[in-house]
Amino acid sequence: MHPIRLSLLFIALTFLLCGQMTAQTQPQVQPPAKSEQKSDFPSGDAFKNAKITYNLIPGINNTWGYDILVDNRMKIHQPSIPSLPGNEGFKTKEGAEKVAKLAVEKMKSGEKLPSITTEELKKLDVI
Repeated sequence: MHPIRLSLLFIALTFLLCGQMTAQTQPQVQPPAKSEQKSDFPSGDAFKNAKITYNLIPGINNTWGYDILVDNRMKIHQPSIPSLPGNEGFKTKEGAEKVAKLAVEKMKSGEKLPSITTEELKKLDVI
């Protein structure tokens, strides 16, 4: 075999073996257990003494949504009706306000990510 080809073959084999040895020696990274995972959203207790407000916002097709602010920083942007499919907001400004107030109440009572159910929407007479 030609000396240049032997040299190239030797170099290729060296890189291949080094790469495999490196891959075998690197530790496997395990994702943190669910109990160790942190949410970017603060715990519910963080809102008990906070100033929680809302702003009503216009949505698509002449509908309404809301933003929830905690200490003047937006925490929730809800341009559409929660718990329902689609992108449209509430038909009336009053409907958006009722649900925004419910979300604020839930946050003040310790619910860190207030979920609004379809039953609650019906009870508030917004759907």
